Amino acid sequence: MTQTIGHRGAAALEPENTLRGFRKAIELGVDYVEFDVHRCKSGELVVIHDETVDRTTNGKGFVADLTLQQLKKLDAGKGETIPTLQEAIDICKGKVKMYIELKAKELEDDIVAAILENGIVEDVIVKSFFHEYSKKVKEIAAAKKLPLKTGILIVGNPVNIVEVAKAAKADFVSSNHYFTDERMAKLVKQAGLGMTVWNCDTEYDIQRMLELNVDMIASNRPDLLLKVLQRR
Repeated sequence: MTQTIGHRGAAALEPENTLRGFRKAIELGVDYVEFDVHRCKSGELVVIHDETVDRTTNGKGFVADLTLQQLKKLDAGKGETIPTLQEAIDICKGKVKMYIELKAKELEDDIVAAILENGIVEDVIVKSFFHEYSKKVKEIAAAKKLPLKTGILIVGNPVNIVEVAKAAKADFVSSNHYFTDERMAKLVKQAGLGMTVWNCDTEYDIQRMLELNVDMIASNRPDLLLKVLQRR
């Protein structure tokens, strides 16, 4: 059974990467909520996609140059604020699993610590476009004997996709649906890895990925994704 992921919460329905968006995705009934993590100037891990606040809030500047107090004064849409990692975990814990993307360097130790402290090791997948981050998370978790799953994000269709994933010690390959074809899905499955696709926001794209029998589908329209799955 293909599992469902609310991309950045429910990004087409509510402000992305906000507690409001996460609540919406949970209310709809997704299996996972996906969100992105950066570190702000005062050291806390915060949930936001871009390295700046310009696109998603009424403020300007780099996340790394702003303190949590400064970030919390910004409007991230419909009166929502930028959540901390802990706030995101608190909303999701016990209700939905989490697909956490690392967007910046040197977050790995703190991510693993937060996952361990909150007792959610089996309810989380940590991924990144920077495969060395995913690999380090896996190594930190392994040293602590934690069965934490990790994934690598890719754009395109690498010839040696399995080798790329194994080099990062990943459990999942996460690919944009546009580049995901039968060859990729088959190679990933044969290697015993999970296949995740993202940004499936039309019925056509969702149906195409279901035909490839991928393990997980992420969508900015989790309402549409769940509707299509319910009809099958």
